Parts: sequence; structure tokens; C-alpha cells
Amino acid sequence: MTSKKALDLGSLTVIGWHECISLPELGLKDFAVKVDTGAKTTALHADDIETFMRDGKKWVRFRSPDIPGLPQRTCEFPVFTKRDITNTSGTPESRIVIRTPMILAGRRWKIDISLTDRGTMRFPLILGRRALRRHKIVVHPGKSYLVSTKPNFGGPRP
Repeated sequence: MTSKKALDLGSLTVIGWHECISLPELGLKDFAVKVDTGAKTTALHADDIETFMRDGKKWVRFRSPDIPGLPQRTCEFPVFTKRDITNTSGTPESRIVIRTPMILAGRRWKIDISLTDRGTMRFPLILGRRALRRHKIVVHPGKSYLVSTKPNFGGPRP
């Protein structure tokens, strides 16, 4: 006989497959993202990615995504790690990963974000399952913007 662990659904936060998040250390507030539990790692569109040394440690400099209503800026972060990640075409690529706070559903925690060229994608950020695990979040695949407000400017639409 198999034992199944019962879930207390009352303690879970249900989010849609499109939501708005904030990345305060990148200056990105309330922008639309695609939530994808099929993706392990969160990926952010970044331009002009370059690494450099600061105080004996590896850092990365990049330009934040161009999101309607938000200023594009140059960001500098310590490199958290480098990972081989399979892109949307199924091709493995080595990516720089940063660790920074995210705000979702009024809650704040740190997530790992890989930097890559998502310029042809509809959303500048894909929120992967590693960012959601251990935070009592489930994704409703048929709903959008359950814990945030749908953008009303010319940004990505579901």
C-alpha cells in the first residue's frame, strides 16, 4: 500500500501562469513574467553581459531589460555561480547566475536568476520552479494575474 502525503491547500498561495513581480535591486517593479514550472531556473533577459573582477571576486555587469514604463539601467552584481542550462531550443549553454530578492504576492525572498538573451521572447523573465519551491506556492495553469494586477500599458499580454 502506498502512502500519500496530504496537502493542506489552505496554506498554499495560488498564482497564475502570468504574474507581476518586482526585482528591487534591479530597479524592476511590478512587471509581467511568465511562470513556467517546466523550467528549473529563472531566466532574465539581459544585454551587454560582461564579467569583471572587484576586490578579488567575480562580478557581472549587464543592462536590464527594456520594459515599457520602467527605466532601463546598468546593473552590477556579484556572480553567484555559473550553470549549464538548457535553453528553450534544447541547446545547453553556460550562463552566469545572480542571486537577488524577488517580491511576489506581497512576499519577498532571494532567487537565483540566469542572465541570457530573451529578446525574441514575449516576457523578459521566465520564473522557474526553483524560485517557487519551499515557499508554499502552486501555479494555476489556466489563470493569470491571481496575486497581481495585469499591466495596462503596452507590455507583454497573456
